[in-house]
Parts: sequence; structure tokens; C-alpha cells
Amino acid sequence: MADQFLFGTRLDGYGIVPRQAGSFWHVFTAPFLHDGFAHLIANTVPLAVLAFMTAVRSVSRFLVATFLIVLIGGGLVWLFGRGGSVHLGASELVFGYLAYLLGVGWWERTPVAVVVAVIAFALYGGVLWGVLPGNPAVSWEAHLFGFVGGLIAAAVLHRTPKPGRARRGG
Repeated sequence: MADQFLFGTRLDGYGIVPRQAGSFWHVFTAPFLHDGFAHLIANTVPLAVLAFMTAVRSVSRFLVATFLIVLIGGGLVWLFGRGGSVHLGASELVFGYLAYLLGVGWWERTPVAVVVAVIAFALYGGVLWGVLPGNPAVSWEAHLFGFVGGLIAAAVLHRTPKPGRARRGG
């Protein structure tokens, strides 16, 4: 929004432009840019809810997961996204956090992790159709690769349950 009013959308150039030389670092700026107020609002609530659900367990894991989602998801958009377009918006993180929570539930299989994954899926599982091509104005690539980044982050960061101690009979 500030971009529209203060900069006349000139910041959109800091979105991800696939395979453009010298622009890879835009993977770190793209999640903060949106194509208008409606785009920003559409991402705000799911981002806040899923980010909170991710951060509540461990802020340090949340920060590392965020970095991995942005780097992997954005990097894959930069490599494989539709050319001639600018990919921007926080939906990469929305899909990444959703995948992270689902992945942690799958790999940890603790009651808390599974319940959190089920809640995340119940709230936002319907957005998963967004990883498929559809509306040409929507970056399904950012959705898909954000999801992939979230799964990779979950695979790397999930807690391995400790085996129970053997009981001695007495």
C-alpha cells in the first residue's frame, strides 16, 4: 500500500523476475510487496494465523523456517517461474507455513504436532488448489514452491521424538 501511495508502484521491480540476471536477491523482498490493497488483505489473516501457529512452538525454528521458505520457495520461483512476469506477495509464506505445519505433524507424529497440523489444514487446506495453474494474474508458482520450501523446512527442523526409556520390571 505504501508502495502505491508513496512510490507509485516502483517497488514492484523488487519482486521476483524469473531468471533475470542480478535479481536473485529479490527473493528476499518479494514477500513484502503486494499488488494492491486487496492482495495485501487477502494474505494478511492467513499469514498472521499460520505464522503464529509456527512461531508459538519455537521462535528460533520459526525464523529459520521463514528463511528456508523464502530462500527455497523464492529461489525455485526465480529458476522456474513464468518469464516476463513479476512474482510478489506473502502467499509464498502462507503456503510455506501451511506445509511446514503439515510436515511437522507428519514427521514428528506427536499429539500436539498432529493436532496443530489438523487445525492448520482445517483452516487453510482449501487454499491448496492454489498450487495449480489457473488465474494468470496469480503466481501459482510462488504457492507451489512456497509449499515445497515449507516441506523442506519441516523435514530439516522437525523434532525427532526421543525413544521412551525402557522400564525395568521389579
